[in-house]
Amino acid sequence: MTKRKNKNNYAFIDSQNLNLSIRNQKWTLDFKKFRKYLIDKYGITKAFIFIGFVPQNQDLYTSLQKYGYIVVFKPTLTLPTGKVKGNVDAELVLHAMIEYDNYDKALIITGDGDFYCLVDYLMKNNKLLNVMIPDRNNFSSLFRKLRPYLVFMNNLRKKLGYTRMKKKKKRGIAAGQNPLVNPSS
Repeated sequence: MTKRKNKNNYAFIDSQNLNLSIRNQKWTLDFKKFRKYLIDKYGITKAFIFIGFVPQNQDLYTSLQKYGYIVVFKPTLTLPTGKVKGNVDAELVLHAMIEYDNYDKALIITGDGDFYCLVDYLMKNNKLLNVMIPDRNNFSSLFRKLRPYLVFMNNLRKKLGYTRMKKKKKRGIAAGQNPLVNPSS
């Protein structure tokens, strides 16, 4: 069902499910590469990412916005265990419906079955592009009914994985010095 003929497709991203599912596979998603991939492969003109707001993560939020995501924040709660919780499900569904008339098709990025009713509604109204599931080995069985619409991220590690830039060692050459020029001449 992956079609790019519609050029005004929106993505609605469950950041918690995406992040945890990718990390459970022992890799880290490069959000800059991911945004470009969404544009190139799916014609995504707007990518809404739903995330719990934690003040210490301001640099992450700034980066996401710089990469072209529309960041939608959910207030978080700190549980007695110290775990931070920010459930974004209602916000994602609400925004998908608020924006409904503005997009041709929606790409829903999650493996969480709580979004089944949204996905089913979009499918029945010919507004569903795909459901992108971060981990083919761990997603809601409710989505199995939608097999033709499912795409998985497991095989995208090489294409979308974050890799640290390694600094090149200078091999005895001073910065700014031309190695082709003999200093003794």
